[in-house]
Amino acid sequence: MTTAHELYERGLRDHLAPALRLLGLTGRLRTFSLPDETHWALLGLVEQRTEDRLRYTFDLSLVGRADWAGAAFPGPRPDPRAVYGIEVWRARIGELMPVGEDVWWEVLPGPRWRVALDDSVAAVRHYGLPELRRRAERDRGGEVGETYLSPAELEQVNATLLTVAVARIQRAELVDKALVLTGAWTRADAAARTVLRGVARGFLSAEDERFRTVRCQDTLGRPLWDFGPGLDRGTGGDGRHPER
Repeated sequence: MTTAHELYERGLRDHLAPALRLLGLTGRLRTFSLPDETHWALLGLVEQRTEDRLRYTFDLSLVGRADWAGAAFPGPRPDPRAVYGIEVWRARIGELMPVGEDVWWEVLPGPRWRVALDDSVAAVRHYGLPELRRRAERDRGGEVGETYLSPAELEQVNATLLTVAVARIQRAELVDKALVLTGAWTRADAAARTVLRGVARGFLSAEDERFRTVRCQDTLGRPLWDFGPGLDRGTGGDGRHPER
């Protein structure tokens, strides 16, 4: 019978690594990077092994290329699993996901042994890579919104979303007179749209001069719904987004 360790090594070689490269990452087996002229944007596989079991997760790290070259650490590039003290940002992937805590995947023998691999690739695609790109752009001084809510305030809002089984708000930022909410929602999620419409109504009722609309987008930055000041008057701002 094929062991969990053997299945994991096969899955890493034949499924996980090729899938990550299709997402635009370069590298092989356990360390990958996003092409970027100014930063090392890295993804590293972290493993925990016992005699008959193996589980894994991902560390993400962002290091300025100039900072890395100036520090003269050994090796051609940083290791995303190591802490050097010059990182722009680093995180374990579970911190970026709706659970907000460590997430590990385990390859188990059986007909569904690839499920963990597919799920972990989806986590990288929807949560890891968008955040790496956003952090790199922010460090370059690109247009990234001003944080609107403190972590504690955001958790208060998310506690309400949790009670109605809607994915949490990952970021709330002010961009170009709009409050932009980012989360793991989809355009087909009618429940999320309804609940977020209510959330938008609450934000707009504060009459904060820094924003006039509330925009919702998915974790890849794709627009979902716009909620404007006509929410309660029926004169627009109904959450419809123009087709693109």
